[in-house]
Amino acid sequence: MASSSSTLSISSSSTLVDTKAPRHSAASSPQCVTLPTLPPPPVQSQNRPGKTTAYCRKIARNVMAMATGEAPAEVATTEFPEIVKTVQEAWEKVEDKYAVSSLAVAGAVALWGSTGLISAIDRLPLVPGVLELVGIGYTGWFAYKNLVFKPDREALTQKIKDTYKDIIGSG
Repeated sequence: MASSSSTLSISSSSTLVDTKAPRHSAASSPQCVTLPTLPPPPVQSQNRPGKTTAYCRKIARNVMAMATGEAPAEVATTEFPEIVKTVQEAWEKVEDKYAVSSLAVAGAVALWGSTGLISAIDRLPLVPGVLELVGIGYTGWFAYKNLVFKPDREALTQKIKDTYKDIIGSG
């Protein structure tokens, strides 16, 4: 058996297992447990090793900096956009964060529900066309009543400013 081209090994159950022979499924031999094979290692192109090496060096530098107590250079220079800073500052000023969070969730649920309602109405025959005509008619009436003549435009502008002041406050 020493001249055989395939290697043989002895398993714990004292049976010979040919390692080059095709494997049988676990259902055919209940004593054997097979594990899934690993995928082949990724093939690295010629330009990839340099990027990988640089990335590994960067990680090693960050680990060394954290181990010594220094802040890594990337963490120190990372800046958030202005909108994020503004939102963070506004959130810090809020006294009742639970109420604001609840209102945000309720608004999201209402938006989701209204889109469902609108899509259900849209599937009804004739209703979308009628609603479109109503919308066009109301837009025309609003434009004629509030936007065509200068005194009406000024009155609308003043009404919008007063409503804005009532909501936001005078200061």
